Amino acid sequence: MTGEHPLLSSPSSSSSDSSTAPLVPSSSIAEKIDQLCPDDSSSSSILDGDDNVQGDLFSVKDNTTVSDCGATPAAAKQFFPVEARFLPQFPLEYPTQDRKGLVSWGTMELHSINSSNSASHDVSRASSGVQEKVNKSQRIRHKSIQFEDNLLHEDNPRLIYIDDPKKTNDKYEFTGNEIRTSKYTLITFLPKNIFIQFHRVAYLYFLAIAALNQLPPLAVFGRTVSLFPLLFVLCVTAIKDGYEDWRRHRSDRNENNRESLVLQSGQFRPKKWKNIQVGEVLKICADDTIPCDIVLLGTSDPSGIAYIQTMNLDGESNLKTRYARQETSSAVASAVAEGSIILGVIRCEQPNRNIYEFTANMDFNGHKFPLTQSNIVLRGCQLKNTSWIIGVVVYAGQETKAMLNSAASPSKRSKLEGYMNRETLWLSIFLFVMCSVVASGMGMWLIRHKNQIDTLPYYRKRFFTNWGKLNRKTYRFYGIPMEIFFSFLSSIIVFQIMIPISLYITMELVRLGQSYFMIEDRHMFDCISGSRFQCRSLNINEDLGQIRYIFSDKTGTLTENKMEFRRASIYGRNFGSCLLGVDQLQEENATGAGLVRKRWKLKSEVAVDYELMELLHKDLSGDDRIAAHEFFLTLAACNTVVPIVSTDTSSTCAKGELDVDSIDYQGESPDEQALVAAASGYGYTLFERTSGHIAIDVNGEKLRLDVLGLHEFDSVRKRMSVVIRFPNNTIKVLVKGADTSMLSILANDSERDDDDELRHLTQSHLSEYSSQGLRTLVVAARDLTIEELEQWQCMYEDASTSLTDRSLKLRQTAALIECNLKLLGATAIEDKLQDGVPEAIESLRQAGIKVWVLTGDKQETAISIGVSCKLLTADMQQIIINGTSEGECRNLLSDAMEKYGVKSSKKRNQSSKCKSNAASDYLELPDDAKTSSVPKWHAGKEEGKISAPLALIIDGNSLVYILEKDLESELFDLATSCSVVLCCRVAPLQKAGIVDLIKTRTDDMTLAIGDGANDVSMIQMADVGVGICGQEGRQAVMASDFAMGQFRFLKRLLLVHGHWNYQRIGYLILYNFYRNAVFVMMLFWYILSTAFSTTSALTDWSSVFYSVIYTSLPTIIVGVLDKNLSHRTLLQYPKLYGAGHRHEAYNLHLFWITMLDTLWQSLALFYVPLFTYKESTMDIWSMGSLWTIAVVVLVNVHLAMDIHRWVFITHIAVWGSIIITYACMVILDSIPVFPNYWTIYHLASSPTYWITILLITVVALLPRFVYKVVHHIFWPSDIQIAREAEILTGQHKHLGSKQDEGSSETR
Repeated sequence: MTGEHPLLSSPSSSSSDSSTAPLVPSSSIAEKIDQLCPDDSSSSSILDGDDNVQGDLFSVKDNTTVSDCGATPAAAKQFFPVEARFLPQFPLEYPTQDRKGLVSWGTMELHSINSSNSASHDVSRASSGVQEKVNKSQRIRHKSIQFEDNLLHEDNPRLIYIDDPKKTNDKYEFTGNEIRTSKYTLITFLPKNIFIQFHRVAYLYFLAIAALNQLPPLAVFGRTVSLFPLLFVLCVTAIKDGYEDWRRHRSDRNENNRESLVLQSGQFRPKKWKNIQVGEVLKICADDTIPCDIVLLGTSDPSGIAYIQTMNLDGESNLKTRYARQETSSAVASAVAEGSIILGVIRCEQPNRNIYEFTANMDFNGHKFPLTQSNIVLRGCQLKNTSWIIGVVVYAGQETKAMLNSAASPSKRSKLEGYMNRETLWLSIFLFVMCSVVASGMGMWLIRHKNQIDTLPYYRKRFFTNWGKLNRKTYRFYGIPMEIFFSFLSSIIVFQIMIPISLYITMELVRLGQSYFMIEDRHMFDCISGSRFQCRSLNINEDLGQIRYIFSDKTGTLTENKMEFRRASIYGRNFGSCLLGVDQLQEENATGAGLVRKRWKLKSEVAVDYELMELLHKDLSGDDRIAAHEFFLTLAACNTVVPIVSTDTSSTCAKGELDVDSIDYQGESPDEQALVAAASGYGYTLFERTSGHIAIDVNGEKLRLDVLGLHEFDSVRKRMSVVIRFPNNTIKVLVKGADTSMLSILANDSERDDDDELRHLTQSHLSEYSSQGLRTLVVAARDLTIEELEQWQCMYEDASTSLTDRSLKLRQTAALIECNLKLLGATAIEDKLQDGVPEAIESLRQAGIKVWVLTGDKQETAISIGVSCKLLTADMQQIIINGTSEGECRNLLSDAMEKYGVKSSKKRNQSSKCKSNAASDYLELPDDAKTSSVPKWHAGKEEGKISAPLALIIDGNSLVYILEKDLESELFDLATSCSVVLCCRVAPLQKAGIVDLIKTRTDDMTLAIGDGANDVSMIQMADVGVGICGQEGRQAVMASDFAMGQFRFLKRLLLVHGHWNYQRIGYLILYNFYRNAVFVMMLFWYILSTAFSTTSALTDWSSVFYSVIYTSLPTIIVGVLDKNLSHRTLLQYPKLYGAGHRHEAYNLHLFWITMLDTLWQSLALFYVPLFTYKESTMDIWSMGSLWTIAVVVLVNVHLAMDIHRWVFITHIAVWGSIIITYACMVILDSIPVFPNYWTIYHLASSPTYWITILLITVVALLPRFVYKVVHHIFWPSDIQIAREAEILTGQHKHLGSKQDEGSSETR
């Protein structure tokens, strides 16, 4: 990949190729660097600024000899990454035991998101305000102030003895490296699986029914037959679970039996993964997978650098750098070569889920130094572009961070399923009432006929046969009270299918079929990324049709997350208004090619500004030229991007063949890659990075810079800084960060007006860039004195070796040098909107869905993007809440509510308020937002009521104060009265807090969509979570319920598939209730007519097969394939989606209408054949066969009346189920041992039988038919109107095509 040149050259192994210039600066650059003026000042403060666009950063280190600290003699000091990254989602991070009480939505540190990548985030320090007040008194003002020894605060550190696993695990407290993701074993499968399945209450109900049926007095059905439904459901589920667990066992076995090289008796020998122990030393070769979490001791690169790919861990394909400490790298390599023993002790934290942080110390050869996340490689990563690495195991098996994070997303339950449980309760009440009626009737009948009991064959208080005496059966009558009780229990057994157990399996199969068609929808296939739609959860398909609120991230979700450098403000001058390609620039500037001695070919071309290029090619004199030089040096040096260089030959240049070095930048942040590529486009090419230095090609001259230390970007400081030693021994700190964080730490020289003017010009440029939707950064630098450097080094060493509060102490250390900075300029990066985003948002708004954008970008950028994607329209009145205190936020909220007539929920009932808001908000949306006929609302006019749609814009700093319990209600009232809400500079937990605000105060369905790890908490909090397969890895996808490639697919997902799924599942539930209830009611009327005896005219098998075989297939097919409207109509008229908001497909009113219809149909089903055969000699089993066929025909014709879209398979399912019923009846009636033997043959030969079935169907369905006709004519719904229009349109097209065919034939 690197061609003839090493990927990263160390100082000792630098190439001596004559074609490559030595890594020393040219004299011109070296001389001019001395002209850069230092800025001496030492005061600083830690400011909780706004979020930045920086991503997760790497770390670099160096061996640098510095002067002594205090009384300590001069020694070689190491500089390491200052800030470990924090995890931005719930499942990976938990507060420690003593801090759990501090976590809340509002009182948190402003750990804002990284808009372009996984941002740092720390929830363990919730009360940041209190902590900052404490820290102010502890600011480091003198180098003698030292941090306390961290081990005094660490109660139970994990001790790892290198290459001594026995001593490491002498107490057997550490797990082995064998993993197990399976749930069951051969012994535990049956009891554990059954236990898990019986968590469903319905299963317990049917188990109780089957148990009751085993008792002799209650044996209504055959004992075996009564167990069949429950056993069928349990077996099907157990087979599915067993197959899935067998696959897990097979995967675990393959994983555990893989081999790696382990140091044994001075040599590396293969060893199975499952036998690896904590403390052992491993050797991993190129392209191998890491078997456990290891701390790097050495690599094949002399500088100790290694490249890994974490795709298996977080889905990110970019290479990441990890480092071995210089103290261990050379020593381990020589020890392994000589076969000597490696001695050392690692003190690290206990296993935890945070994959972005590692805190530890190492004692090695008498030296003690810190270890960070940059020194550990996690299980599941792959080694790339590195020949080998050597490391010691610190976490193994189930204690590795990958395994601790393998927990599945929290399960979510459908809203319709919750309503179904409510209706199931009503059915249970009906069941209880019917059983009570039967039991009461039995009691009254027994009291009336108590003197005749001895003569009744069924009861007979005493047996008159010898058989009864021999078997001690002296009586069958248990007394009237017991007979009533037994009658009640027997009735429950007879009416058991009133609670439809088959509904659970039916819903699962229907959802599976719906998911298949969503996955196979070619309109939701992303051709760019090659990703198709994913259904990761099968429980909430129907919830897609009821969404009221969409909470969306901006970067990577609404935008492409492909950054391009567009504008720059350097020393008060604005550049970037006219951009040219590099080749075009060289053609226009004849001297341009001569100035570049060696051409670097970037992966993607960078457009440059001609005026700025001219400035950079001037002599290094003048303030603007020096500022421009430092500006691009900062862009090239202040980052963690890794350059990948490969040499190629090109003959396209006019001056013959030149060696062309192709360079590709690998980084975790697209922002950083864009900035480094831009610096290369302007002649400042970063082409080498090691643990101790970086090499930059400055217009053909090589400049080598020693990296003394790096303070990584974090969401508290909102900036990153790097300490650089130049060849002339000048020490500089280069800083870049968010404007709100950077402008407050600039040098404030009241005597120099130039600085104030420069700051004013830069701020105006920043506002201009933000208004254009560009992402901005501020760049600054300053010189460090020897005293400042020594003080910083001492503090840094103490902070970096702390096992507790390391990040807090490192922020205090960074504040020492990140102050009194000299402003260099600002950058602006463009993140383009994805295709189809404006159209998708407009359709969603017309559908009555509110779209809220929660982003970490600055306010101006978010507003600009909101206008571009048509989220914000010209007729909206913007309400901006930017408060800096609780009182100010309270006043801003109350003023806005008073101005726009928003009533407080405290003055009215909360539930009615939610409903009224939900109804009125969507009526405020204009019918066509694209038209200009809507009257605009002018800000100058004061009106008491809302005359235009409102847009609320609020920042994360305000949310810190507002998301307290006493201000949440005001925010909720104002936000729900607005058509659009934009939350800027918000942290991941604040995103989840906003979603939770709506979920807890309304019954509206919420959907969260995002693409980054910082969106995981929001995705998991919402009712429906959607992940975008974007540029920020797959953590959002892995935590989501559904995943897609583009935001625009959300329009089709909700308006089409969401509508279909909701309509299908809603009808499916009602139909299943009706289907079982009509069967039970028919049995109820029969029992009332047979002296309340709880006997049945139907065979046991007919009762069991009714819901399992006879009527199940049509329900499934219709639930998967039926469509009330075509996808074109649903997309053309988004307001049809409102049917889900109004619960038109399933509500309590429809349930009661269905139950009344069921009552009538059951009466017709029972009494029509009773009157038809009143004078006949038909036996009870023949009547039961008639009822069985009649009820199956009735429910299938009922279903056929409601089908909207008939296809071939629908006909097969509906009419085929009737044929299957007849076939089963023929088989059952052909078995001589059954009491209904040969009945179907006698019935089928009689015309009365067929006429009776027809009469039952007509009489039972006539009221329903009349109701549907009248309702469609006089009170049609939007869906019915659209369907009629769709049918008429289709007929016109069909007739038009026929006329065209006829005219063509006549011609």
